Amino acid sequence: MESSLQMTKFGAVERLQAVLLQSLRAEVRGAGQQQLLRAESLGRSNFYQQDFTFLITLECKSHNPPHVDVNYGTWHACHAPGKQNLPEEFSSDVLKAIENIIKETLTYLARGEAPVIIFGKRSSWENIRFDGNVGLQMVSDCTVSKVRCECSKSIHRFALILKALSMIYKLVQSNTYATKRDLYYNETQLFGSQIILDGIINDICCMLKVPRRCLNILSTSKGCIVGDLCYTEEDGNRVNCACNSTAVLVPSNVDGIKNLNSAAKFVLVVEKDATFQRLLDDDFCTKLFPCIIVTGKGVPDLNTRLMVRKLWDVLHIPVFALMDADPHGIEIMCIYKYGSMSMSFDAHSLTVPIIGWLGLLPSDIQRLNIPKEVLIPLTNNDVRKLTKLQERPYINCQPLWKKEMEIMETCKVKAEIQALASISSDYLTRVYLPNKLKFGGWI
Repeated sequence: MESSLQMTKFGAVERLQAVLLQSLRAEVRGAGQQQLLRAESLGRSNFYQQDFTFLITLECKSHNPPHVDVNYGTWHACHAPGKQNLPEEFSSDVLKAIENIIKETLTYLARGEAPVIIFGKRSSWENIRFDGNVGLQMVSDCTVSKVRCECSKSIHRFALILKALSMIYKLVQSNTYATKRDLYYNETQLFGSQIILDGIINDICCMLKVPRRCLNILSTSKGCIVGDLCYTEEDGNRVNCACNSTAVLVPSNVDGIKNLNSAAKFVLVVEKDATFQRLLDDDFCTKLFPCIIVTGKGVPDLNTRLMVRKLWDVLHIPVFALMDADPHGIEIMCIYKYGSMSMSFDAHSLTVPIIGWLGLLPSDIQRLNIPKEVLIPLTNNDVRKLTKLQERPYINCQPLWKKEMEIMETCKVKAEIQALASISSDYLTRVYLPNKLKFGGWI
């Protein structure tokens, strides 16, 4: 029987505790049936402008599931259900980890305390260490972020994390996949924006210490790939990336591709789509050496980074970067090579430490006598970014990179790859890249 608890003049902690304990109920109807843990908002309050609603559904498999007794009832933790085709071991680990988070939340409430969700702080360089063979990695004893439900500023995020956990649990449990966009449009009013949901998903990955693909969450790729490469997608579709007028989108499930075949001699990672299209139009993939060209169209998305890493892992060929000679281009190259602070918990599957900087080098600007009228003065933001880049832990092991940054700093100018067209329209593909590749012009 549910109590008729009145929700008046309650603070954040008391309100959440009362809501949870009033509506918490276990409905175990035997093996294969649902056990429902539900917490529903009762009206609105001054400290929280939106309804606090989340739903965690756990499927019961065992006839005698483990349980934890709390003061106001019993919460029965359960293992993931068996399927005709058993999920991989990591799926079971993800389900158990989510169950433990819910169990811990209810244990807090049973003690009369406010629940808190804890995960590594992804926005602090103090939590990052540099390994030349891997890149930027999150340290094991990192400082943490705490999302407390008694705080009016974080109770909304607390609820969103639990809601996202419930969505992830259902995906992993049923061995189905969804894109981040799918999840957002399923609850647009709740999450408010795609950026908020994306951040929450990354926080959950960090909290569970698993890559996002283990949560069965995909994202629509923006990166493109072209060149001497064929592979089979998860659904059995055979993809041929041979150079033609149309590039191929990087697959949304990179882990699912198999049977990669290629005679490519190298992979060329290109910063911008405009440069990528120029290489495609000039049929660069086949003119000099067979190769594979990839672009993330600016800052690379996760799928593009995964794809570049997979090409390196499987094909064991050199990987080169072709970026604008500006601080933004250098930073993008560093993301491919060493990873990013926000995704440092998944560095092993995202970084490609052997990437060489092929161009456009700041020293090339003077060496090639690129006309001054196509050069761009560094802005104050450029100077600040360049200074911060030189302070990154990996720059000390790249003295030639540091020297190029110092040249840019001294000359106070930057240049886009398109500046090479001021020498001749096809200078990039006819002269610049062939010479760089033939004579080892990368650093």
